Amino acid sequence: MGMGSAEIRRTFLQYFADRGHTIVPSSSLVPHGDPTLLFTNAGMVQFKDVFLGLEKRDYVRATTAQKCMRVSGKHNDLEEVGPSPRHHTFFELLGNFSFGDYFKREAIGYAWEFLTGVMGIPRERLWATIYQEDDEAARLWQEVVGLPPERIVRMGKKDNFWMMGDVGPCGPCSEILYDRGEAHCTWTPGLQPSPRLRPVDGTVEPGLHAV
Repeated sequence: MGMGSAEIRRTFLQYFADRGHTIVPSSSLVPHGDPTLLFTNAGMVQFKDVFLGLEKRDYVRATTAQKCMRVSGKHNDLEEVGPSPRHHTFFELLGNFSFGDYFKREAIGYAWEFLTGVMGIPRERLWATIYQEDDEAARLWQEVVGLPPERIVRMGKKDNFWMMGDVGPCGPCSEILYDRGEAHCTWTPGLQPSPRLRPVDGTVEPGLHAV
């Protein structure tokens, strides 16, 4: 029997707590003191001022189960809800964050270990997408977890450059996807994401995750 949402949430938070992350409660769905957002649309919203250097916390690693809503702006999923089996307007996003403590190498290692070691997802089914110009991420996916180059796909700004809005932290991102098999589509690698590749992440409801 599969894991329920409460167990997935608990397992995720405990995994990162065991690795030095402070478990931070979800912030309000309506951001406080941020006129640029109508609703909290990502787990890092409550840490926006930390990333901008305007606030300092008494911890450098955090993990959260953040309530999110995407009904406006760049991350408006309304048109995808229904036609897509993985888009949700309201969902809970599980995330881990570092404030100048670790970066791509460790983040990739944590994500891979959690999915394959803790959740038991077969590693041979997993692919990674990266921003088209991010040679460092391409190298690290091979060095850190041994992902073969043919399962690392470079994508453009629309798919692998993340931002929470017009104002605020942003940058190239990487996603881990589950390959459902050739029976689900025909696809030419490098041209567009395959319908057979389903995002694998820490959200209670399936959705996209930037590693």
